[in-house]
Amino acid sequence: MAVVLVLQARGLGDLLTAVPALRALRRARPHDHIALAAPHRLKPIVDLIASVDTMVPTAELGGLRWDAPGPQLAVNLHGPTTESIVQLEKTAPGRILSYRNPAFPELTGPEWQTDMHHVDRWCHLLESDGIVADRRNLGLVPPVATTSHRDCVVVHVGAGAPARRWPADRFAAVVRHLLVLGREVVLTGDEYEREIALNIAARAGLPISRVLAGDQNLIELAATIAEAGLVISGDTGVAHLATAFGTRTVLLFGPTPPRWGGPPPHLLNRHAVLWAGQLGDPYADTPDPGLLRIGVTEVINAVDKQLNNASATQSRRAPYRRVG
Repeated sequence: MAVVLVLQARGLGDLLTAVPALRALRRARPHDHIALAAPHRLKPIVDLIASVDTMVPTAELGGLRWDAPGPQLAVNLHGPTTESIVQLEKTAPGRILSYRNPAFPELTGPEWQTDMHHVDRWCHLLESDGIVADRRNLGLVPPVATTSHRDCVVVHVGAGAPARRWPADRFAAVVRHLLVLGREVVLTGDEYEREIALNIAARAGLPISRVLAGDQNLIELAATIAEAGLVISGDTGVAHLATAFGTRTVLLFGPTPPRWGGPPPHLLNRHAVLWAGQLGDPYADTPDPGLLRIGVTEVINAVDKQLNNASATQSRRAPYRRVG
């Protein structure tokens, strides 16, 4: 049995944008053994994708350990960095499929394009090798919730970097509005964001029992997102989870544009995407100026429209709404 090793050692959102590519690879090579090198914490979501035979826990690029014979094919869904290609070369593969890197002239993959949606990017890589990929194949089967919050509004307060984190006082204002409407609200985030969530809850008058940040594992978070009536989030992995489960969202983008990582156009009838049209550093340690141009009023208006299912009748609205 031939072995295919796939490298995607990034976060939740990056994994979810690679789902159509992973499924295309599975369809193209139904009898091969597909191994995915990815962070171990993502295994519950990898299991939901149902296109991977085994996981190779890889916390960092330098941590890829491959003790088996060299794979027939190594697929680089991580990005054409020197580190990622070196790690794949160390597994002694028969062939590497990757975007080009000048340091490796023997690799004949396509040129990397910055201005491309992440889903398109990985599908395009496979298509360059003759593998047909369906960009719409993003859906996941929802996991079963152990504690149900059906039809609640999830406010996800975290982000991978401060640049993409909307201010706590603004989140609190939105939560207060939702409480006035009589909506059940829960706050999500990881263990490092629990203090932020508690601060928001205190400002908004939300009971501590509704703060789930830091108390859920990844599969519990996924179940909460899947059964929510609405998710309010920045540009995070949770936003991609909501897309995968078909959950309605209000998404706050900045400093990177939604055309790179937002919901694909064919799904925009379920998503309200706010974006100020201003690029910046996604890894900065302060909130991005473009993100800060998205005000509380704009978010509340989008929330109200989503809760009223107004977007379902707006089939001709612009893909992304600019703020400011």
